[in-house]
Amino acid sequence: MESLVKAVLIIVTLVVGGFAGFVFAKIAERKRFLEVEEDARKKEIEVKKQMQAAEKELELTIRDKELKMKQVAEKETDLVRNRLNNREESLRHRIDVSDKKTDILDHKEVEITGRERTLIVREKALVQQEKIYNALVDEWYIKTEKLSGLSAQEAKKQLMDSMISEARHESAKMVRQLEEEAREKGEAEAVKIIALSTQRLATDYIAEHSISVVNLPNEEMKGRIIGREGRNIRALEAATGVDFIVDDTPEAVILSAHNPVRRAVARHTLQILMADGRIHPRRIEEVVDKCEVEIQKEMQKAGEQATFDVGVHGIHPDLVKLIGRLKYRTSYSQNQLDHVIEVAFICGIIAGELGMNVKLARRTGLLHDIGKAVDHDQEGSHAIIGMELARKYNEHPDVVHAIGAHHEDIRIESPLDIITQVADALSGARPGARREMYESYINRLNDLEAIAMGFEGVEKTFAIQAGREIRVMVESDKVNDDDSAVVAREIAKKIETDMTYPGQIRVMVIREHRAIEYAK
Repeated sequence: MESLVKAVLIIVTLVVGGFAGFVFAKIAERKRFLEVEEDARKKEIEVKKQMQAAEKELELTIRDKELKMKQVAEKETDLVRNRLNNREESLRHRIDVSDKKTDILDHKEVEITGRERTLIVREKALVQQEKIYNALVDEWYIKTEKLSGLSAQEAKKQLMDSMISEARHESAKMVRQLEEEAREKGEAEAVKIIALSTQRLATDYIAEHSISVVNLPNEEMKGRIIGREGRNIRALEAATGVDFIVDDTPEAVILSAHNPVRRAVARHTLQILMADGRIHPRRIEEVVDKCEVEIQKEMQKAGEQATFDVGVHGIHPDLVKLIGRLKYRTSYSQNQLDHVIEVAFICGIIAGELGMNVKLARRTGLLHDIGKAVDHDQEGSHAIIGMELARKYNEHPDVVHAIGAHHEDIRIESPLDIITQVADALSGARPGARREMYESYINRLNDLEAIAMGFEGVEKTFAIQAGREIRVMVESDKVNDDDSAVVAREIAKKIETDMTYPGQIRVMVIREHRAIEYAK
């Protein structure tokens, strides 16, 4: 019985505990629900507040934009209003001008009408005078025919025959004169071209540019140089490609060749052989080979020294060697290596003054005559040859173009082209750069100015740019614009006929008209 009671108590306890747990769970769930509901209510309130704030902000933004749009619209309206006002003012001004022009035209119309009436009266009077004149002319013809015994047609025919004969004579004279001028000009141009060609490629007839003299220690050395039956001198000429001239000149041998490098090799070879004392064909070939190598090294060294002096680096070794070859080239007796170095410095100075790339300008000046180092072996002007060489060795495009344009063989396109051309002219034209006595230089300038002063209407003359240009000031009341071109052409022809000069001379005729008054 007790066990039954305990079991019942346990069951009741469990039931009560389970019920109590269920009740507590429900209470807790209800509490959580209330908390969630409270949180949702708070979030809803917060969202509403945010929405209200956003609505207010949006409303303010819309009002701000409306205000700005209104201001912009007002500005545009003001602009349109100002434009319309300006147009209205312009139209009023045009209307006033048109009214004034209309008044002027009316006045002119009245004036023209009066003049027209006057002209009609004069025309009638001229008609009467023309009738009287025709009657007098007919009367004069009749009297002339009676006195001369010729009719008017016969007299006209004789006059026309005389005029035709005179015109034929004048035309023949003019044709002959033109032929003579063309022949003279053609000969002058041919001489100029030949002179320039022979200057580029010297021949055996230009002694001062094609020969070298080697001094001998004694007269016996001539026999050793010639050798038995001339075998030594033949070996020298065959190995060097230079003519060895052994004549009556005391203690001297003349070396003649158009190629200055060959002459240098031959001179150096002969000096070594004379110092060594062993002169025979085998030894000659050995020394020539050795001297050729030494000359090549010397040219390479000269090219490297030139690039170092100018301050230009990164040039292809083959171009450096060609620069060194210019040491043995001359133009109008001016050493070409010295010339390109001088041009490089002048280019750098000009570029520096203009705010351009100094190094690029110096590089162009150093390479501008590189074509002269090989123009013996290739056809074409040295400017074009040099341009192709520079392009071959990947020089800067501006440098390549400036080399080709420095004698205007191609069109000038950049300031660097002009700088190179100017520097080249300055280096070659300055007194002392080329073989020319100062006195003869001054005389040439004086002769140039004197020739120009000999023409009628010339007031002043100025020889500039070392005689490569002459400026002629003419009197405006004696020479008109059309005559200026004729004067320039005649002066140029006179210079070509009477003077000898390198290159070309530019003749510039300047005509100026001035009106001067004084305010008192």
